[in-house]
Amino acid sequence: MYDTSELRPHIRDIVESDPLFNKAPSQLLTVTNAKTIKGQSLGWLTAILYLSPADLLSLRLNICPSAKLAGCIDGCLNTAGRGAFNSVQRARIRKTLYWWQHHNKFMALLVRDIERVQRMADRQGLKLAVRLNGTSDIRWEKQYMDTAPFNVNSTYHRTIFDMFPTTQFYDYTKIPGRVVPSNYDLTFSGSARVEFQPILAKQLKHNPSSRLAIVTKNQFVLAVAEAAGRSGDAHDLRFLDPQGVKIILSAKGKMKHDTSGFCYGGQP
Repeated sequence: MYDTSELRPHIRDIVESDPLFNKAPSQLLTVTNAKTIKGQSLGWLTAILYLSPADLLSLRLNICPSAKLAGCIDGCLNTAGRGAFNSVQRARIRKTLYWWQHHNKFMALLVRDIERVQRMADRQGLKLAVRLNGTSDIRWEKQYMDTAPFNVNSTYHRTIFDMFPTTQFYDYTKIPGRVVPSNYDLTFSGSARVEFQPILAKQLKHNPSSRLAIVTKNQFVLAVAEAAGRSGDAHDLRFLDPQGVKIILSAKGKMKHDTSGFCYGGQP
């Protein structure tokens, strides 16, 4: 079902040996994790799409184009050693392959999955928020889809945002200068690395009032941010934060031991 010729050797071995990859995924969005639970207390059900980040699958595919300059690959919450690809990561590999190699079918499944989680939100009396880049940085505003299967009266290919104009989408991004529809809210994700500063400068030139999220290991900085109402750990619903503010996130997982220079250490 999946072409393995351009995959990294260890990924190819997984895909060719695991029966999981003999079929397509049945669902794409995740609604049960710590991030979504925090959002429910604010009246939102959050559905997140998790893919395999950066160029983990293939040198021909990089779905986090700024990750190398930002220095966030080694500390990414998805990453693990080559011998530690558990069931969650294998599922993400399959979703990424499905998006890459069966794009129209992937987008059709994404439509059905958003409809599924919308029904779930309705039953719980919650509003729906969808985050498509849980562990990726794809320009979804440029991911066009064939709308024919959905009987949409349109002569052009639409994006997922056109299909769900009243749904709130949001993401973090390290890609500067993006122009997105009104129902897609972006928070620019910073990095303290010197190599990343031209990218940050480009974003601030594009939009001087950009909302900026940064990660720190400095407990004092975190305490100050929390006292000022600027902690990003209270919830993940960044579209509720005003534009032009700096949101402080605590380093998690491998990022707690970051030596790449990605984490900020100074005053917020």
